[in-house]
Amino acid sequence: MRVRAPGFVRRSPYWPVLRHPLLRRVLPGIGVSSLGGGMSPVAIGWLALTIAPHSSRGTWVALAVAANLLPGAVGAIALGRWLNGRSGPQLAGWDALLRAVVFLVIAVLGITGTLNIGLYVALIAISAVLQAWGKAGRYTMLSELLPKEQHLAGNSLVNVMLELSTIFGPLLAALIIARSGPAWVFVAVAGTYGLLAATYGFAVPPEARRAVVRGGASRSAGLRAIAGDRALIGLLLLTFGFFAMYGPATVAIPLYVVNELHASAATLAGFYTAFGIGAVVGAFVSGHLQRWPLLGTTIGVVLCFGLALLPLGIGVPTVVAWTAFGLCGAIWGPFPTTTTTLFQRSTPADILPQVLAARTALTGLAVPLGATLGAPMVAVLGARGTLLTSSLALIALGVVAAACVLLSRARPAETDQEELVMEGKR
Repeated sequence: MRVRAPGFVRRSPYWPVLRHPLLRRVLPGIGVSSLGGGMSPVAIGWLALTIAPHSSRGTWVALAVAANLLPGAVGAIALGRWLNGRSGPQLAGWDALLRAVVFLVIAVLGITGTLNIGLYVALIAISAVLQAWGKAGRYTMLSELLPKEQHLAGNSLVNVMLELSTIFGPLLAALIIARSGPAWVFVAVAGTYGLLAATYGFAVPPEARRAVVRGGASRSAGLRAIAGDRALIGLLLLTFGFFAMYGPATVAIPLYVVNELHASAATLAGFYTAFGIGAVVGAFVSGHLQRWPLLGTTIGVVLCFGLALLPLGIGVPTVVAWTAFGLCGAIWGPFPTTTTTLFQRSTPADILPQVLAARTALTGLAVPLGATLGAPMVAVLGARGTLLTSSLALIALGVVAAACVLLSRARPAETDQEELVMEGKR
């Protein structure tokens, strides 16, 4: 007997995405691999702590974390000539396969006690080389398979999975580490990426895996396409500024808990849990924003995020700070969905993977840059002062972005009026 979905489910903007004959086979793999992605940060940092020399553990942990982020930016540019012309499922599948293989190698070496810290960082870097292309491939696939009016819901559904993984992934990783050790987390993570690679390889039919974009463009085609479009430049600058200005807060929050609140690690975990829950809610809501102006919503996210972060910078009780940071997560939730949808709508299909890869590469540099600036800011301003500065900078960024949009929309009207006056004089 076939069970009919309730009416409110069928009226949801997510229903056409879930019912898509191809996506309903791919989405479970994306969901499982998202859980693996949520486990990875804990595993990467903890295994580095385990095998690094005690005197330089901090340095090696920082290198391991950077190795998981920065090579993707290099790969987005350096590999463009070879990966250009590939379809979304191909790019996403190759990234998943590379991660599965490398993480399995790390797990085997770690379990057998033959993994040294230098080799470990190098393997992490190799695993991340296709990261930007994998993300670009995932959203390109959604753009290829779904009609334009369903892009927002498709992007939102994937981002809900990603945000959920930030809640449950670290908890699962902690359980595995407590029972078996950090190397075994890599076994689980490799399995999730292996499942995703198999999904793209077997669940996606050959005709959907064929390239649907043009080949032969240069490795910098994505950067050139962005540089030639003022709207994309503005959106990229807004995204980069958002990530970079929030970066110092990621450094300040742990110190804020210790130095300002005089609290424990459980309090710090409360901040991250509150943010994760808020982000899931925000990501889910974003699928219902089809009637909202996406650019205005995106700018509003930046402005409101800065306002929500403000209580941490002025000093409030712990419960209020948790609530404010949870609100930050809810406000952040729609941002990945709206920005990706704007790029999809503003970019021709034949160049979309290159543009999305270039965007991921450039914005991926913003978080490490902001975190790097966070250390001297905390030393000079203190943790609370850094949070206040980050908050005010985000508010200013939102105000400037809104002013730029309003001015750009007013300018054509003024030009048209001047032309009418000149025509009347003639």
